[in-house]
Amino acid sequence: MIDKITEARKEFDSLVSKVHDLKSLEELRLKFLSRKGIIQNFFEEFKKLSPDEKRNVGKILNELKTYTQSVFEELKERLEAQKKKSESFVDVTLPGRERQIGSKHLITQTLDEIKSIFKGLGFSVYEGPEVESDYNNFEALNFPEDHPARDMQDTFFINDKFLLRTHTSPVQIRLMSQKKPPIRAIMPGKVFRNEAISAKSYCLFHQVEGLYVDKDVTFAELKGTLVSFIKQYFGHDVKYRFRTSFFPFTEPSAEMDVWWQPKGKEGRWLEVLGCGMVDPNVLKNVGIDPEEYVGYAFGMGIERTAMRKYGIDDIRILFDSDLRFLNQF
Repeated sequence: MIDKITEARKEFDSLVSKVHDLKSLEELRLKFLSRKGIIQNFFEEFKKLSPDEKRNVGKILNELKTYTQSVFEELKERLEAQKKKSESFVDVTLPGRERQIGSKHLITQTLDEIKSIFKGLGFSVYEGPEVESDYNNFEALNFPEDHPARDMQDTFFINDKFLLRTHTSPVQIRLMSQKKPPIRAIMPGKVFRNEAISAKSYCLFHQVEGLYVDKDVTFAELKGTLVSFIKQYFGHDVKYRFRTSFFPFTEPSAEMDVWWQPKGKEGRWLEVLGCGMVDPNVLKNVGIDPEEYVGYAFGMGIERTAMRKYGIDDIRILFDSDLRFLNQF
């Protein structure tokens, strides 16, 4: 058995010289130091020896075990250190790794630009919840229950009393209910409507609405404010027009169009926003005396405003997260 132990040590030393990584070191451990390895088998044979044989073999066998374990631990420590060092190594001759820097989405850029323009015109910014009550979203804005005017805004209802807001006008109701005039503010945010998804419509979009309530507010002030915005956003050479329209919460009401001339196509008028003088019933619903105060309101869709400025013909691409498109802005 002594000869076997001697041969095993020679084999161990030979294999140690071939160990260059943790994988080959593990193979060495399994062969010699595991529960089914060579050294453990020697100890099983050792139990069967006579007392005289045990005295001669025991010392040599223990020396082999101690030797192989110490060599294994030393190799393991050295190889793990080498691996850690190689992982942190940086080859400065290799080309650098390009890190992409994120940027604001086109919708966010448009919102920021619109908010900046209206802040310059003296408007504050207010926001509200996306889940709204039927009262704030419809009834307080002169949309009586079962009135045909509600058909213009097909809605995602949560239950009989709450829904996903179809416009940011409920923020106007909240603001007028909590604050006495004068009120001069815009209300940006996300809104939802149950519409068929197409190149021109989506089930969610963003709006910016505006409200000004004070004494002696006129339609001329409304037009002047919107003309100033349109020129700052689209450019001072933009062609625009106002035309009469209908909204349940304003009277009189109008829509504002701009002239759009796409390359290689025939130009046409495109609606950019709706506006009008706040209906007296809306003021009554929030506790403001319409005999003392008057106001105007307006609202626009952010996606369509951006589409008209940048010549985008499909609203769906704004929600596709396609970097080939988004990186252009």
